[in-house]
Amino acid sequence: MPPLYLGLDVGTQGVKAVVYDSKLKTIVGRGAQPWGCLETNVPGRAEQNPKTWVEGTISAAKLALSEVDRSAVRGVAVSGQQHGMVALAADGSVLRPAKLWCDTESAPEAAELSQKLGYTVVPSFTSTKLLWLQRHEPDTWQQLACVLLPHDYMNFWLTGHKVTEAGDASGTGLLDVAQRCWDGRLAGMIGDKLLSCLPRIIGPDEFVGVVLPEVADLLGLSHDVVVAPGSGDNAMSALGSGITQPGELVVSLGTSATLFGVSAQPIIDPTGAVCPFCDATGAWLPLICTLNCTVPAEEVIAAFSISHAEATALAEAEAAGSSGVSFLPYLVGERTPNWPDSTGALIGLRPGLLKPGVLYRAALEGATLSLAAALSRATELGLAPKELRLVGGGSKNALWRQIVADVFQLPVKLPLEAESAALGAALQAAAVHSGVPVGAYVQQHQPPMADQVVQPNPANKQAYQEALHRHMQRGRQLFEHQ
Repeated sequence: MPPLYLGLDVGTQGVKAVVYDSKLKTIVGRGAQPWGCLETNVPGRAEQNPKTWVEGTISAAKLALSEVDRSAVRGVAVSGQQHGMVALAADGSVLRPAKLWCDTESAPEAAELSQKLGYTVVPSFTSTKLLWLQRHEPDTWQQLACVLLPHDYMNFWLTGHKVTEAGDASGTGLLDVAQRCWDGRLAGMIGDKLLSCLPRIIGPDEFVGVVLPEVADLLGLSHDVVVAPGSGDNAMSALGSGITQPGELVVSLGTSATLFGVSAQPIIDPTGAVCPFCDATGAWLPLICTLNCTVPAEEVIAAFSISHAEATALAEAEAAGSSGVSFLPYLVGERTPNWPDSTGALIGLRPGLLKPGVLYRAALEGATLSLAAALSRATELGLAPKELRLVGGGSKNALWRQIVADVFQLPVKLPLEAESAALGAALQAAAVHSGVPVGAYVQQHQPPMADQVVQPNPANKQAYQEALHRHMQRGRQLFEHQ
């Protein structure tokens, strides 16, 4: 019986579980369990009870394992939503609900830390939540003995060990990213005791431990199943999308857009546009996130009462660059650039251009150009893009795929597995159990890709260079000094 590996993706909206067959190089079992945030009337608050993660993970894992021989499972790893703050007492009990990445109650603390440090710290980072905790819940702060990230907490539940790894830890705002160790100076800015509350950092190819007997019995697993380090969801998605080499990028087109890529050196951006993350192989994973991606195109089809298919057909007939029309897509404000009070804007309209094909194409281009503008910052800092893999709901649109290839002037590959973070976790578990470095294992077990590779059209290169210049210039003119 070939060994099987369980990958868990513990996210904001629920958990996904996959079982990976290392011989067949395919997923042979799946499970899922949704959840939501705790109800609240407090503006900006987004919290979950870690008990919910445990209960949902048990359900999803049992469902995935019901399709396979559980005795063949040799390893497990966890992908987790990043930045969340899990506060533990000395006995390991949870002191309060976990504050999530999307919780913005700590915005004042983020602004204060940004001013002190001289670079942007966003409210999503764990450091801002810890400063908030110290100020708003001093009794809880007094009891605090250990701070874990969501995936670390799930590893603690699985093994009884409180550890972390550099990929997820780099989203705390407390890590020396270049050295992959805790920064005592940054921790000291939050509180004198904080450094002692941060867990030990293990390497990407180390074991966390073995699944506890009571957890193994609960899931029907043997008592020698190893737990790999896991990581944050972006680092795990990188593995599940097959990127391990410098210059390989992933772009995800959803409600928000994410771009991340492997770098052999840390990419440190004082402006905060490029997040300085580590990856799950021992390299680095600079990341860019924009808040506005698929929604502007949805607004266009709603305004003209047409379908995406109809709008796409009309947009395909329009020229690259949308005849000079820029759709600045900042409908909900924007974090990259850091323009929280910005709005959506249509600029460059001439007679005959206020029509659905132009506006739909401009919406797709605007979301893509926002990523390209941020990527230009990363390339200035040393990132050298070579190839792009496209995922998310927007990747299903053939026109958008071509726009991405043309704007970035890179070949675009299309991973077939939608649950890339859970698959990445399973691949990491297989690598660690096998004693093969994670990066090398993923290269040997590349996730399935669509046969089609979208090649950039060189004829559109200049049009999109000009469109990018317009996009950046018009955005600055409107929102730079708001």
